[in-house]
Amino acid sequence: MSEHPRPPSTDVHVVVVTVSDRCSRGEAQDRSGPLLVGLLADAGYGSVGTDLVPDGAASVRDAVARAVASGARVVLTTGGTGVGPRDLTPEGTRLVVDQEVPGIAEELRRRGAAHVPAAVLSRGIAGTAPGPDGRVLVVNLPGSTGGVRDGWAVLEPLVPHVLSQLGGGDH
Repeated sequence: MSEHPRPPSTDVHVVVVTVSDRCSRGEAQDRSGPLLVGLLADAGYGSVGTDLVPDGAASVRDAVARAVASGARVVLTTGGTGVGPRDLTPEGTRLVVDQEVPGIAEELRRRGAAHVPAAVLSRGIAGTAPGPDGRVLVVNLPGSTGGVRDGWAVLEPLVPHVLSQLGGGDH
């Protein structure tokens, strides 16, 4: 990977899925999803869709599958990665992803733990899935704004390289 990844194409479609029972019921305001949308826009991604779903494996599976079917090349979830009884984002994501990329998830936890020791409790995964326009990168981020900031700091330099690889680019 080069030290300076090429800038993202403004036509790369990204979908941000917020996973939260409370936000989906209107009991809390989603802060992590809009933050991530802003970080993506600041990085040059011009096509960013959003979805907000309750916790649970089926709702996450359906949201990720919808995003992939919509032509997204990157799907980023936020929330539902902890150890609580309804934190089933990784389980739902695994129902869509057919190739895991454990190094991304490991680095997300490592980077987060440098700021918040409890970040090691995140069970988020990263991987790829087949989509109508080629393979899609899918990554679970924590639901906190700090977790989203730390996660995007890990992902921002990787995404252009991953998309190139998924398109058959050289290592």
